[in-house]
Amino acid sequence: MPFYVSPEQVMKDRADYARKGIARGKSLVALEYADGVAIVAENPSGALFKISEIYDRIAFAGVGKYNEFEVLKIAGIRHADVKGYTYAREDVTARSLANAYAQTLGQVFTHEMKPYEVEILVAAVAPDPAGPTELFHILYDGTVMDEHRFTVLGGQAEAIAEGLETTYAEGGTLAQAIATGAGALGALGDRSLTADQLEVAVLDRSLGRRAFRRIDPPEIERLLG
Repeated sequence: MPFYVSPEQVMKDRADYARKGIARGKSLVALEYADGVAIVAENPSGALFKISEIYDRIAFAGVGKYNEFEVLKIAGIRHADVKGYTYAREDVTARSLANAYAQTLGQVFTHEMKPYEVEILVAAVAPDPAGPTELFHILYDGTVMDEHRFTVLGGQAEAIAEGLETTYAEGGTLAQAIATGAGALGALGDRSLTADQLEVAVLDRSLGRRAFRRIDPPEIERLLG
């Protein structure tokens, strides 16, 4: 006969396992600025990206186990492409993608032996400067949080968010947003992160339909300078 384990203990053990896996990775912050959203991640790799484009004006970012959030990213791109082709491009929204991710992660967390060791972000900007900016933070168990101003993903999210509460300024420039994000990520270890240690991308309303733009290290260095 197998040992009996209460459902509460099973869920607690899975949550602890997922949180420990996420905490081993590097954190990531997303901040609203005057023209859109800046996403800043500590990522020394030049080939394995944490931040990617999903669809028009929608970006994806993940922390934790790379191969797991890469699978989620590809699934999201396929979901958005099929929906946009079948219906209309306007029907692909950050909210619908966030709900799809939440259902997938919740299903895996509840029914599979091992949960995904990931936290993901779905961000979107409206074409109109007066339109809303959306930041959906999805946890390993499928919990969705609708964030405003900024959000932090990763094992040290609470400490980094506390630092951002004092340093973040609404309506700032792109350079200010990147400097604030990089400063918050480096503050815990009393470090000063360089351009080569950062991965930065933006959703910029001024770029039109394809609002996503990846910022390369020389430009990051210039903006930080």
